[in-house]
This record gives sequence, structure tokens and C-alpha cells, in this order.
Amino acid sequence: MIRSEEAVSEETRKEPGQHLPKLRLDELLDELQSRIDAARGTQDRVHSLLEAVLSVGRELGLPQVLRRIVEAAVVLVDAEYGALGVIGDDSKLAQFLTVGIDDEQRARIGDLPSGHGILGELIRHPQPLRLPELSEHPASHGFPADHPPMHSFLGVPIRVRDQVFGNLYLTEKRGAAEFDAEDEAVLSTLAVAAGVAIENARLYEEARLRERWLRASAEVTRALLSGAPGGRVLELIVEQAREIVSADVGMIAEYVVRTEELRPVLAVGADVERRSGLRLSAQDGFVGAALTTSEPVVSADIRHDARTGEDAAQWTGLGPVVAVPLGAGGKARGVLLLGRTAGRTPFSGADTGPLLGFAGQAALALELAERRQDAEQVALLKDRDRIARDLHDLAIQRLFAAGMTLQSTQRFVDHPQAVERLSRTVDDLDDTIKIIRSTIFGLRTHGEGTVEDGGLRARVAETVRASTTSLGFAPALRVEGLVDTDVPADVADHAVAVLSEALSNAARHSGASSVDVHLCCSGGELTLTVADNGSGIPKNAARSGLGNMADRARVLGGEMTFRERPEGGGTCLVWRVPARSATA
Repeated sequence: MIRSEEAVSEETRKEPGQHLPKLRLDELLDELQSRIDAARGTQDRVHSLLEAVLSVGRELGLPQVLRRIVEAAVVLVDAEYGALGVIGDDSKLAQFLTVGIDDEQRARIGDLPSGHGILGELIRHPQPLRLPELSEHPASHGFPADHPPMHSFLGVPIRVRDQVFGNLYLTEKRGAAEFDAEDEAVLSTLAVAAGVAIENARLYEEARLRERWLRASAEVTRALLSGAPGGRVLELIVEQAREIVSADVGMIAEYVVRTEELRPVLAVGADVERRSGLRLSAQDGFVGAALTTSEPVVSADIRHDARTGEDAAQWTGLGPVVAVPLGAGGKARGVLLLGRTAGRTPFSGADTGPLLGFAGQAALALELAERRQDAEQVALLKDRDRIARDLHDLAIQRLFAAGMTLQSTQRFVDHPQAVERLSRTVDDLDDTIKIIRSTIFGLRTHGEGTVEDGGLRARVAETVRASTTSLGFAPALRVEGLVDTDVPADVADHAVAVLSEALSNAARHSGASSVDVHLCCSGGELTLTVADNGSGIPKNAARSGLGNMADRARVLGGEMTFRERPEGGGTCLVWRVPARSATA
């Protein structure tokens, strides 16, 4: 059946009204789906943020925490590149950790940034910074050669206890032209969690560091109390300090007042052979500051430190250096120096804080070593005095008594050869007594004077003064050259013994009215001349004393000569030896 025209027209009029609800429903369904997707994306992002926060907080070591933070940030905001910059004490970047750039590419770029351009902008103004194009910002300085191109940028500060620890830098948003407000909010939330994680890691590291310092101090204390040698204690101190602060070089240098230099007592670590022989001038600003302060003196890079001289040999190869005084400020007896090789991380406050107390133990070790050495020297001198007293009170008296007995026996002997033998025996006893007296003098004077405190000059003067009683007059004394600094102790001992014997011979045999003593140190040679105006050496006199003096010269690689003086008579004895130790 054919429908009527009115029926067709009615159906046509109804069709638009029937399609309108269907179109509106599709739009509503699409909008609902997009909102569901957005909610699901937000939920996924929140879950990712929570996982990142948990992941960051799970680590305890600071280097691992920092690395985990920047890796989580890159994933959360879907960035191509990420970095975390740690701000140092000089308001520049002390550390710079990157994600997205491999080691080979980093090596081609060169030195890591120190905090200029956009990176420095965030340091100067620690607020979130979001840029669609890096190059359009006024602070932008461009990129070095071989640096990957970067356009979009997002940076947020990381605060630890209201102090800015560093900044997170993200570049090159994936799938979009720029980072949005939601990215900024997510990254700012991560930065808050990162601050907490960093603080926890710092506290953990400080606790571990404190525990290590306590263990090291206890070990040093045990070594001191057990009477270990000072050198061993100092080596233990330097090794412990070097290991705890991760230094490449450790050195203890003692201050020498006379030369105003620091003499290396001990050096360990890199290039130790060369550093052990170096002398540090107290006029060096860096070392001088360590001697006069009561706080650690730190240099981030000693090569460019204004307090040191340029091209100073002692700093070759080093970058970060810390020095602490050994003893109280202003009265330090030396310094403890620790250094890291050039390019390494500078020393932090946590590294250097306990060093001052630890260096105090080094000063105590030096003091105890000196006191122990002094005590040993006193014991040695007391033993020498005892031996000298026993020789004088027992041996000499018995020999003297034996000589007197033989002399009194001579008048009862009629045979000429027996008389001659008795006379020679008495002379031998007399010479033996003089040798023992010379030995006693050496025992009592040995160690009283050293090369550094003018011992030889004083001992010679005292020997000449002591001979005044036996001679009946004061001999003339003339000293030339650096006898107090250039003559070793063993050579000085022989010279004093020879002088004592020569003056004793002049008093006993020459009948002189004047004696001239001349001591000269020149050209690496020590010469002792003793001249008198007496009758000379008798032909039948025993020569054992002269033989002993000649033997002393030969032991030292020298010689002794004596002759009669043509002008006015008398004898001139010349004793000449090298001015160096026989054991050198």
C-alpha cells in the first residue's frame, strides 16, 4: 500500500528531533571518557609520585639518594634530560649529577657547570622556574660544544631545613612542547620529599662518621697509653684521618722556630717520596693561617688559592686541601695536612669538624715522644755519671795506689834493668790514669751539648778553663768557624778528649808559661792546634798519650802531627779530622 503524502511529511518532520538526543549523548560519553582517562592518569601519576617518594626515602647513603632523586624526577615529568645540582659554600655548584647523558658525551662536553646562566638563576632566586624556550631567557648563556640541544625547561629548588641544598633541572618534555603546571606541582612535591630524604641521609652519614672518628680516637689513645713509639702513633693518626675523610695525601709537619719552616715528620699517600723531603715555609699564607688559628683551614682548590704562592712544589697534583694546627691556636707546634687530588670534591664541614680534636692527639703524641726521649737521655746521663764516679772513686784510686807502691819500691831495687822496668810501669800506670780521666770527662760531658745548642764551643772553653789549675795560668783560646753547627757530636767528643790530653801533657811535662789553643772548622775540616813555649817533649817520655790522640784522628779519617817550635821553643800539636761523623 502506498503511503499518503501527509504520512511521509510527518515522518520527515520527526527525524531531526529523534537524532538530537543521540548526538548529545555521544558528546557526554566522550567527555566522561576523557575525564575518566584524566582521573586515571592523575591516579597513575599520584601512584608514581608515591612510589618515587618511597624509593627516594628507602636509601640511606647520600650519593645513592641524590642519584635516585634525579632518576625519579625524569620519570615523573617525562623529561629527556635531568640533573641535580648541589650548592657549595661558595654559592656555586659543588656537585652535578646528570641523567640522559652518557659518559662519552659528558666527556666531550668538558667540565661540569659551576652555576652560571639558567642554572645560576635558580641558585640566585630559589623559586620554581618553567620555560618553554631556554634560549629566550635573559640569563641564558647558550651551551658548550657537543652539548645536546635543549628547549623546554623546568627547575625547582630542594630545601633541607629551610636551607637550599640544591636544585632539580629537567629539560626537553617528551610528547609536548613544554612542561605544564601539573609537572611543576609534581616536581615540587618530589623536591619536598627529597629534602627529607637528604636530611635523613646526612644524619645517617654524620652518625657513621662520628662513630668512625670515635673508633680512631680510641685506637690512637690505646697506642699512646701502651707506650708505642711516637713515629708509629703519628703514622696511625695520619692513616686514620686520611681514610676517614677520603684524602689522597696526609702529612704531619713540625714547626722549626730557628728557620721558620715546617719540617715534614711523616707523609703518606700519593707521591710520598717527593713530599717527604719538602720544607713548607711558615710565611705561606695557607700554612701560616693553620699555625695561628684554632679552626680548620680549608681550600677548595689549592692550585688557585690566593693564600699560596704560585707553582708551589708542595701542592703539585692536589686540589682540595685542609690543614689543622697541632696544638692550641697561636702556639701550634705544627700542622696536620690532608689533600685530595685535583678535580675531587672539596672537604665539607662534616669532614673537617672532628679533625681539630684528632690533631690534638697528634700534638700529644709528639709531646710524649719528646718527653720519653728526654727521660731516656736523663737515664743515660745518670748511668754515665755512675760509671764515671765508679771509675774515679775505685779504678783511679787503686791504680794511683799501685803506682805509689811501685815508686816506693824502686829504692829497694838495686838492679838497673829492674829499676827501668819499674819506672816504665809507673809511667804506664800514670798514662792509664790520664786515659781514664779523659774517659770520665767524656762520659760526664757527652750529651750536655749538641750541634744545635753550641755544645762544642762551650765544652772546649770549659776544658781550657779547667786546665788553669794544673798549668798555673789561663791558656789563650781562639775559635773560628761554625763549630757548633758543622761538627757532629762524635767528632766533638774526640776533639774534647784530645784537647784535655794535650793540656794535661803541657802541664805535666813542658814547664810552659803560655799555651795557645786554636780550634777551627773550615772547608769541611776540623783542626785543633795546641802550642806551648815549654821545654818540648822529653826523649825518654812515654808516648802512649800521643798514640791515643793519633788513634782518635785515624778513626775519624784524619791525622795528628806534633813538632818543636823553632821560635822560643816548645811544642805544637796539630790534630786535623774531617768535620763529619765516622758512621756517616
